[in-house]
Formats: sequence, C-alpha cells, structure tokens
Amino acid sequence: MNSRYTWLNGQMIESSRTTIPLLTSGFHYGIGVFEGIRAYATDRGPAVFRLREHLERFESSARILGFLEVPYSVAELTAATAETIRANGYDECYIRPLLYLGEGGWNLTLDTGKAHVAIAVWQESVYLGHDSPKRGLRANVSSFARSHPGANMTKAKICGNYVNSYLAKTESHRLGFDEAILLDPEGFVAECTGANLFLVRHGKLVTPSSETILEGITRNTVTTFAADLGIPVFEGRVSRDQLYLADEVFVCGTAAEIVGLCEVDGRRVGTGETGPLTRRLQQIYADAVHGRHPRSPEWLEYVGVAAAKGV
Repeated sequence: MNSRYTWLNGQMIESSRTTIPLLTSGFHYGIGVFEGIRAYATDRGPAVFRLREHLERFESSARILGFLEVPYSVAELTAATAETIRANGYDECYIRPLLYLGEGGWNLTLDTGKAHVAIAVWQESVYLGHDSPKRGLRANVSSFARSHPGANMTKAKICGNYVNSYLAKTESHRLGFDEAILLDPEGFVAECTGANLFLVRHGKLVTPSSETILEGITRNTVTTFAADLGIPVFEGRVSRDQLYLADEVFVCGTAAEIVGLCEVDGRRVGTGETGPLTRRLQQIYADAVHGRHPRSPEWLEYVGVAAAKGV
C-alpha cells in the first residue's frame, strides 16, 4: 500500500503506525464491517462518488452485525474521509472505512468489546485488470454457493463474510478464470466474489433478485442510468443457463466499476467481447464519477483543499 496517513479513532496517524494488536477479537473472528469507496479526479479537484450512500450502508452494516452504536456519525465520517484524502494528497484513490471489535469480545459476544473505526486510503490498480474493460473477463460458476441468508447476514459488508468470496475466487483463478459467479443456496445466480451481475437480453437488463446478494451502490447506479435511458430493468431469479443465452453479461462494483464478461463456463457470451450496451454504460459511469454527467452534482462529494475552505 502507498498510503501515508490513516484516520484511526479520530486521529490522523502515519499509516505505518496504525497497527492492530495480534490479540484483537475482531481480527480473530472476522467481527467487523467495511466499505469500498472511490475518489476520482475532476475539474474541481478530487471528489468521492456516492460517499453518503456508502457511509449510510457502513452504519447499516454495523447495525445488522449487532453493534449497538457506531462511535462516529455519517457526518463525522464524511469529514474524516475528506481529511484523510487531503492528508495523503491524492486526486484519485480507494477508500476503506473499517469498524472492528476490539478490547474484549473473546466470549463471542459483541457487547463485551469496543468498536474501533479507521479510514484508510490508497492508490490502486484496476481491481479486475487493466485490459478487462475492453476485452472482457472469463468467468465460471463456482462450486461454492453464496452464503445462506439464514446463516450469515448477506445485506451487510461483514468482514468474515468474505471468506466465501476468497474460496470462490481462489478456486476460479487456479482453474484459469478471471472471476467466479456464485449461485444462491437454491441454485440460482446470485453475484460474483466482489461485484453484482447483470445480463442483457433483447435490449433489456436482467439482474438477480436481492434476497441473497449485497445490494450494491454501483448496481443501483446502473439501474438509475438504465431508467434515464429508457432501458427496462427486470429483477428476479436468474438460472445458470440464462447466463449462456445472454447477449451480454457484465459485473459492477465500486472497485470493478463496470466490466463485461466475454465467457462463462467456456461458453462465449454474445460476440465474445464487451458488448455495446456494456460499453455505453461504462462511458456514462466514467462521465458521472469524473463530474461530466448531469447526475454528478448529486453524487459527488468534493473533498479537495478548495472544498475544505468552502470555495
């Protein structure tokens, strides 16, 4: 990581000094929640895309997991995020708020520990590869199913939940694929390891229903763009074989942005490259995050020096 400063429990600290003791219960048991957020360069300086929505979901994830309270409000975390980006001098970066259980909790209850909150930022390469937006990804349906909603809370970004994603993606990489598609416990398509999924069929968008997935903010962004363009969006059960019949398939998430799939389970998707509707949505998304779209003003939080001074 190339981060210089990290915000931890209300203080800005050199990143090399923001260590967590080995005997921290949240680290041992995965008891924490996080967000993945991105800041982009714009003509008005760095701006964070849909920061409020991410931090509201961060707060909701903590409540779903069982924390009785988050030590900082959304407004305080918004200010801390902006401060951390400015301290590191970034124009574009990835942002990782993290709430974890410390100072107790060894008896497997949240109420005997204390919530700690950190915000880290760093500059990163594209999550799914530099070439993937053009060429598309090769994916397979994983042998690992998405966690059952009766076993884990699927609407929260809980740290421990991502063991499921690690198992699936590691398996796929070792088999020579770029990404894994997870089915839900009933055998219907759920999502990928860190992104939601859409199909394009006869000019319409289809996306798996929300029962077992994390309802992504980028997923919501895509459906909003589709409504603006007059493109119908259907949410419901998607069977594995529907992936093979789609004209286009793409995945979306904050880190991945919007990336097409060129192949699923050895079967070519559409023409075998990123399709035209996916490419159109990629361009619209790029315009929105860089301040060039009509929806940019409602979705961007400007965090540069000028913004801090109220200019």
